[in-house]
Amino acid sequence: MVGLFKHPKRNIRKLIKQGDYEKAIQLGKSLESEYSDDHDFMFIMGSVYFLVDNPKNALPYFEKAFKLNQNDVEMLRLKTNVHLALEQKDEAINCCEHILRIDPKNHEAHDLLDQLESL
Repeated sequence: MVGLFKHPKRNIRKLIKQGDYEKAIQLGKSLESEYSDDHDFMFIMGSVYFLVDNPKNALPYFEKAFKLNQNDVEMLRLKTNVHLALEQKDEAINCCEHILRIDPKNHEAHDLLDQLESL
């Protein structure tokens, strides 16, 4: 049991990889106060909620991850998808624009931005 808390983020990722999302969420929630300022932890938690099709719960984690590191393109991509799932077009556009400030050649963000702006 000691090993479980030696590398908690690694253990959460392992549970996710095994498809045990509920246990991953439970473990993450139990560690949240300890890792509240850890970008990777927030990204992992947002991702697991996104995987279980719960964008409403994923968004606060991605928002916190964004505050901790505004230059993580992968996190911004998932945050964009969460905004789209929640039908928050303007926020999704903002995420795409932010991605393009970091990575001007990001084709996925360009394409999605074009689609969103034409709606």
